[in-house]
Amino acid sequence: MGKIRVGFGFDVHQLKANHPFILGGVNLEHHSGAYGHSDADVLLHAICDALLGAANLRDIGFHFSNTDDRWKGISSLVLLQHVVNLLKDKGWGIGNIDAMVCLEAPKINPHIPAMKTHIAKAAGIDEDDISIKATTNEKLGFIGRQEGVVAYAVCLIERL
Repeated sequence: MGKIRVGFGFDVHQLKANHPFILGGVNLEHHSGAYGHSDADVLLHAICDALLGAANLRDIGFHFSNTDDRWKGISSLVLLQHVVNLLKDKGWGIGNIDAMVCLEAPKINPHIPAMKTHIAKAAGIDEDDISIKATTNEKLGFIGRQEGVVAYAVCLIERL
């Protein structure tokens, strides 16, 4: 059996009124959206961190600083492609990705197939190797008050 590693990622962004809400590379229709230096795609940021962690390549902030104008407003799908290339350079490939998004609204279930398509294309893996789930925070805390959104991701990588 070849060498395998597991990685974990987490990201959180505040929600702001009348701001785009990009999640998994999909622009969601909603009265508020995640705010950040890039497109603030918490799902992709959590996935990037999981992949980087598994390969022992530090974290997303190390590679894509929020003080670097090169990354301002950039699509997080581009960041994911860059992370996948870093893994390949170190001899790693992605086995699978499992992610969870925690938010009260909007409902993302109808958008999961499109998210999986975008992520699979950017990561160079099969849609079948990507799981995206969603839950609410039962109206508790900053998530329950719709002030923010959180995503968690785990991944398995394997030596090429």
